[in-house]
Amino acid sequence: MAEFSDDHKARSNPFLQRLRRGALLGDGAMGTQLHARGVGFERSFDELNLTQPQLIEEIHRAYISAGAELIETNTFGANRIKLARHGLEAQVRDINFKAVKLAREAREISGEPIFVAGAVGPIGQQLEPIGRITIAKATAAFEEQIAALLEGGADLLVLETFTNLPELLAAVLAARRTSDLPIVAQMTFAEDGLTLSAEEPTQVVQALEQAGVDVIGVNCGVGPQVALQVLESMRPHTALPLSGQPNAGLPARVEGRFFYFATPEYFANFARQAAELGVAYIGGCCGTTPAHIAAMRAALRPDTAAPQTRQPPSHTAVPIDLNPSEPLPRTPFAQRLADRSFVVSVEIDPPRGLNPAKCIAGAQLVKAAGADAVNIGDSPMARVRMSALSLAVMIHRDVGIDTLIHFTSRDKNLMALQAELIGAHALGIRNVIALTGDPPRIGDYPSATGVWDVDSIGLIKILRRLNEGYDWLGTSIGRPATFTIACAVNPSAEDLQREIDRFRQKIDAGADVAMSQPLYDRPTLERFLERTGPLPIPFLLGVLPLQSSRHAEFMHNEVPGITVPQPLRDRMRQAGENGIAEGLQQSRELLEDTKNLVQGVYLMPSFGRYEVVAELIRWLRGQAIAAPTPR
Repeated sequence: MAEFSDDHKARSNPFLQRLRRGALLGDGAMGTQLHARGVGFERSFDELNLTQPQLIEEIHRAYISAGAELIETNTFGANRIKLARHGLEAQVRDINFKAVKLAREAREISGEPIFVAGAVGPIGQQLEPIGRITIAKATAAFEEQIAALLEGGADLLVLETFTNLPELLAAVLAARRTSDLPIVAQMTFAEDGLTLSAEEPTQVVQALEQAGVDVIGVNCGVGPQVALQVLESMRPHTALPLSGQPNAGLPARVEGRFFYFATPEYFANFARQAAELGVAYIGGCCGTTPAHIAAMRAALRPDTAAPQTRQPPSHTAVPIDLNPSEPLPRTPFAQRLADRSFVVSVEIDPPRGLNPAKCIAGAQLVKAAGADAVNIGDSPMARVRMSALSLAVMIHRDVGIDTLIHFTSRDKNLMALQAELIGAHALGIRNVIALTGDPPRIGDYPSATGVWDVDSIGLIKILRRLNEGYDWLGTSIGRPATFTIACAVNPSAEDLQREIDRFRQKIDAGADVAMSQPLYDRPTLERFLERTGPLPIPFLLGVLPLQSSRHAEFMHNEVPGITVPQPLRDRMRQAGENGIAEGLQQSRELLEDTKNLVQGVYLMPSFGRYEVVAELIRWLRGQAIAAPTPR
């Protein structure tokens, strides 16, 4: 079913696009940082994803703070064969899935639009005929690990520190069978410029190009000089991007600890030389630290700072309401609904930390693709994030796209609810989806107390009262507000009659537009609409493109209220490594099939992959879909 070619991947994948704009800086060593924090080499570093997750996340954040644009998961040895040394072979999925989650959480907390690479190292044993491990067994181990990295939401794969070319090719084959993520394939070269299995750089390039990787490179080894020599040998023989992540020289053992002596300044010089050579992805391996990455960042900054720099907005920002006498205009989102235009909104979750850069970049991307608005979550899953209102104001200011904030009654009493809504209105944020909110017990603070003076229906009534010019107790607020009031509805709810009853209450309370939970087939929508009868308000269909077979099974079996029909799950399984393309194709088919029933779409990107929904938006805008005629 997949329609996307490798050339399409090169055009549309954000990582590959970023490499075209100049050298991208990766992170440094994970093991070195763990050893420096007292973790012995006899331990499984990969197991720490489960037993000491805060330590792993802390190291990721240190590299992001140093200026890395890409961080690798702590999964170098997280394959079944290597984990068996520690009795952990049954935990391959958990270790790899958790590793990606930790890296993504570090990214969210930082707020930077960095890439999360799933790291895959060798199996740690000799292959046949020297050893007992067959190529088939090694390939199966790599497939199992990569499937878990994909399920966790990795943006790309880095296959690194391979000393045996057939083993690396087995890992590449596993990656291509399992996912359609970009593949960075790196080998280790000795002082003589050859791999430990005696391949020359040109042989490695030829084999990896034929295998279908996206980036070819060198990592680990003896240090920057050998890495540069190997990269110089590779450059004339391939048009693919190159990568270089050398060790900080050879280690020395001092009082039972290993130390590397190549300085950050030395690595800054390496970064400059690599960039001049045209190396697209530059980073460090064993012995490199956040200090090395910071020095490399400073050396590369003249050429690479631009992609992360927020440019002044080219639009006119929405003015703050200073209580003019003229009636307030409708928001662009509300106007398009009134015009019966087909509306496209995209969900953006606020960052878990102080930096909104990734969210703003996502808003810029979907706006450029043709979205009408972005939805901003209110600490979804009861996890602490930046306030939806704050991010909405910044996106208004810096991007110029209309925003719709999720607003829950979970965290605020009646006074605070109304105070924040009045403030949001004054700041120009006038599209609100009224939600009850996830209970605190499922999130970061299970002992926190939910307030819930009102539920979502009561919150809609408050918004309607404000639109009439009064607060909940009937006190005038000076003039009527102009909130567009959205409500949520789940056509796949297990107790559909109860869901419909509450939906009707929301409409009666004053909802202006309905936005659905993710749906995956037309019959479910038709059954819902048959039960409700003609709707007096616009209905936006929730669409969450599937990413892989595991993602489809997770959504169907583990997310309450979501049903993914068996034929779609079968198609995702058959798509194999083309899961993202297949998920997009299914979303296109659904939208084509339901366009006469809905007035818009509410797109929800998985794992923050705004480029995937941007592809869908561009397709939608090319279809010139009109809103349905009233039934």
